[in-house]
Amino acid sequence: MQSVLDHLNANREQAVEQLKALLRIPTVSADSRFKDDVRRGAEFVRDALAAAGLKAELCPTPGNAIVYAEWLGAGSSAPTVLIYGHYDVQPPDPLDKWTTPAFEPTVRDGAIYARGATDDKGQVWTHVLSVAAWLKAAGKLPVNVKFVIEGEEEVGSRNLDDFLATNKGKLKCDIVVVSDTSQYGPGMPAITYGLRGILACEVTLTGPNRDLHSGVFGGSVWNPINALCRLIGKLHDDEGRITVPGFYDDVSPLTDAERQQFRALPFDEHKYQQKLGVDAVHGEAGFSTLERRWARPTCDVNGIYGGYTGEGPKTIVPSTATAKITCRLVPNQNPDKLTQALESFLQANTPAGTKLKFMAHHGGWPTVADLNSPFIAAARRAIEQAFGTAPVMIREGGSIPVVATFKLILGVDTLLLGWGQDTDNLHSPDEHFSLADFHKGTLASAVLWKELAK
Repeated sequence: MQSVLDHLNANREQAVEQLKALLRIPTVSADSRFKDDVRRGAEFVRDALAAAGLKAELCPTPGNAIVYAEWLGAGSSAPTVLIYGHYDVQPPDPLDKWTTPAFEPTVRDGAIYARGATDDKGQVWTHVLSVAAWLKAAGKLPVNVKFVIEGEEEVGSRNLDDFLATNKGKLKCDIVVVSDTSQYGPGMPAITYGLRGILACEVTLTGPNRDLHSGVFGGSVWNPINALCRLIGKLHDDEGRITVPGFYDDVSPLTDAERQQFRALPFDEHKYQQKLGVDAVHGEAGFSTLERRWARPTCDVNGIYGGYTGEGPKTIVPSTATAKITCRLVPNQNPDKLTQALESFLQANTPAGTKLKFMAHHGGWPTVADLNSPFIAAARRAIEQAFGTAPVMIREGGSIPVVATFKLILGVDTLLLGWGQDTDNLHSPDEHFSLADFHKGTLASAVLWKELAK
């Protein structure tokens, strides 16, 4: 083990240069103009894994290729770890907001700046480096490893589910490791043990068959914007609870131990308000801000539009109005069941004289891991050794659908070990990744393989 750590410490500069080479490739999956670059990115990852000593290949899909690699030399008695990540990145726009170009990685103030630095090239690269170090310095790993690194995460992982289902036997493992989340804060590494799920939909209310003169017709028919606002207002009561019948029926409540754990985390609500530019927090009564963000369900209108929105007045009763709605779900809530419940509620409360069209979009299941899992215990030990402090246990309010997919298709849990910070400007200009966190994450990854072997 010490020889592995010595190898990583001695090759830090080379590790950064290798990461820079990957970051220079503009693997923007959302823009077809970057198709050849996305392919180059996949080939770069495959070649690096092959050079490290793994059997590596590009697996074609109807979209971007998935990189698969494996090293199974630890034998059947050792655990098998599947490492997941993605090599595609968000578009860099707006380009004029970057201090240095998005695909010219630059080190300043102890961090590397580039699109994909923390989401997710830098984080997944820690695992590539640690596996390579074990094979170089020790000649073998204490666990079997498999890599699945895809190129469509930023556009919905549209071909990943089929790949996992088709290759279920090939991908058999005991645990999945994903580093695509964040630490709780500077100097506070974290293990994310719970994620919210999601349901997304779009509703359109139609009133008159055309836009009408508000002076001639106003007051005699429903204005769809007024009606839609009234309908949206019925989604919550005065205590911030969602009023859709059955919405809370399957909610898995927080345990007293979890609530105490959240209260013990350093969290300054006043600073939180200042950061967001608000003078008060708001949410479901009876729960703290962290509990609302991480472990309680929500229902939010993400956008609303209709009628005339150009410059100056236009006196009309519009024909239609549309709202986009998402609900974040907590463990045991079923996105399909609740999508139907939400539609039924909206249809039942649609004012007479208007018609509602409901369009369901994507959904994702919530997940929560067992805090007493031996895999989590191993991750705790590895992180404490590398970072010099024990990790805190947190949940995440967002959704990572692939975690639920791994559970559904492969039947295994996922360790969410984020090395970055939520202030790293993910999806924004000047995305960056602390080099100190990059190196500590690489060390934690290397120690993790030893700890998981136990």
